[in-house]
Amino acid sequence: MTLVQGGPAEAPPTLRPFVRRNDYSVLEPPSLGEWEPTLSVCVVVPAYGGQEKLDLTLASMAAQSYSPALTEVVVVDDGSDPALRLPPIRPEHTRIVPNEPGGWARGHALNTGAASTDADVLLFFDADMIAFREHLEAQMRWHHLADYVAVTGHLRCVDHVPGALFPAAVLDAVRRGDPEALVAGPGEELRWLRRAYKRTKFLREVGHQGFHYFIGGTGSVRRAFFEESGGAASALVLGEDTHLGYRFAQNGAVFVPEPEAGSWHLGLPQMETRREEGGRFRRPFVGNRLPLAEERRALTGRQWEVPLVDAVVDTVGAGFDEVAETVDALLTGEVADVRVTLVGEWERVAPGRHRVLDDPDLDVRLLHEHYRCEPRVRLAESEPTTDPDVPFVLRALPGQPLTPHALKHMIGLAEETHAGLVRATGPDDDLGGPRLERVAALARARRLRVAGRTWTTCWTGWPECTGSTATRCCPRRGNRRGTPREGGGGTAGGLAGTAGGGPGTGGVGAAPSRAPGGSVPLVDQEPNRSAPVPDHRLRTWDGTW
Repeated sequence: MTLVQGGPAEAPPTLRPFVRRNDYSVLEPPSLGEWEPTLSVCVVVPAYGGQEKLDLTLASMAAQSYSPALTEVVVVDDGSDPALRLPPIRPEHTRIVPNEPGGWARGHALNTGAASTDADVLLFFDADMIAFREHLEAQMRWHHLADYVAVTGHLRCVDHVPGALFPAAVLDAVRRGDPEALVAGPGEELRWLRRAYKRTKFLREVGHQGFHYFIGGTGSVRRAFFEESGGAASALVLGEDTHLGYRFAQNGAVFVPEPEAGSWHLGLPQMETRREEGGRFRRPFVGNRLPLAEERRALTGRQWEVPLVDAVVDTVGAGFDEVAETVDALLTGEVADVRVTLVGEWERVAPGRHRVLDDPDLDVRLLHEHYRCEPRVRLAESEPTTDPDVPFVLRALPGQPLTPHALKHMIGLAEETHAGLVRATGPDDDLGGPRLERVAALARARRLRVAGRTWTTCWTGWPECTGSTATRCCPRRGNRRGTPREGGGGTAGGLAGTAGGGPGTGGVGAAPSRAPGGSVPLVDQEPNRSAPVPDHRLRTWDGTW
């Protein structure tokens, strides 16, 4: 099975090469100074006051090696008093625009700057930094290779004394390729970022967590990709860079740190000098909007603005009891951070006199009333468009109740194996059980229009997954024809193992014994792990993530 969206899939465009997970080593950028750029770039500089540092920033931008004809700079004035002005030393195509009404702070300013340009690429740059000569060029070469990369520049924090530097000196030093002449010492890297780069081989082995390291001071994406991702969250005053990186990840981004895009940060960022206070402020605001925030996931039993999982259950033609069995199991499970959408014929629930026990629309009416006051349940006439901010989508059928810890188990498998799709097998039909999809994986797959490939699915048929009365979702060893299968696990087509996920298969558990009355006691039964998945299955995965 291959991914087909609205017809036969086409070959990926030139600027959409296959990148497995975040291993961007398949991309080979040209050497600096030895290539001809064609893409235009808009450097968006959010600023609030700080005219002196802004003048130094613009002077460094005037000395860039990237083509001036392809470069513009937009300074977004976030309500400065007095208003910011353009200094004499600046790039040729530089302008100041006011932050649009309805918001303030950096995230809103990024959206304002993005809306003011038609450049191919957006490069976000803080107004208290000095860019080295090849800063733009080093980042821009990646965007000529793939249109779904999010590039982060390199910065070092240096001491700064007001009035010690002048724009003319900055212009001269950067143009000569000697920015070290402007400061004393090599500067200080962000230690947490340096450790992350070392641990993940410069993010090549970061998996689906790359968004944590998209820093706001210097980073770039294609403008179209920025818009497709939903832009920055204007409501966030702090933490908007991490959230923006998360949105890029949800849209299938590959995160690339570019050490040759050097820069000086004039002084330490506020999040370094007031780290605890900043973290305390960010926690509730970012947590409400970023389901994968570690602090949030530690708080069980909570609901948030953006849920961790969107569950979709098609109720058309199904009875009240089997739908309620599935949905109530989800709502009372260990993962409370879930939103359930029931797709059904809700227009049939009309007011006025109707038959009661013999009502032909009785099951629809019962379901409507049963969940009318449940805030985590939505009623929809058709399947909703996938919410790009939600990391996981669970698809389950009526009569497939999950055990209380099943969803947590499936999410754990997805995280452990980096899988894009986790499927719970059913007897005689491996494709009939619940499936957990990683939204970022599907986004990457759709972007690349994958075709002609086989994607590994992480299978689970262990007793952790399926409920006690629906025998058709009970785990059982065997393929679709009931023939015993060696070793568990398997390979399936479709959308698995792409951008948000990767290698890995889980074993299929042996069939549990039946309890009196025909039920299957799966809740308390220990999983059968007699057929562990060989490690080579994880190493031989073939796909883009």
